[in-house]
Amino acid sequence: MADDADAKAGCERIFKRFDYNGDAKVSLTEFADALKALGTSSPEEVRQRMEEIDMDHDGFISLEELFAFQRANPDLMKEVIKKLSP
Repeated sequence: MADDADAKAGCERIFKRFDYNGDAKVSLTEFADALKALGTSSPEEVRQRMEEIDMDHDGFISLEELFAFQRANPDLMKEVIKKLSP
């Protein structure tokens, strides 16, 4: 249970870091900037990841979509959390 709470808290931190303008959704531009900071700069890779995470295909990543991605890819999200931690 603590692991789930920790994972959820980490996901929320990531989401807030990605959501630069604070509108509770991550746009393609925000996502691209965030991935660039993590070392991914290929526009194709950014689009591919966006399509993977944006389950409703509205062009934005919601917190719920990021949670779903985290559950499906826990090791990848752990690496992202580690890279973003001070």
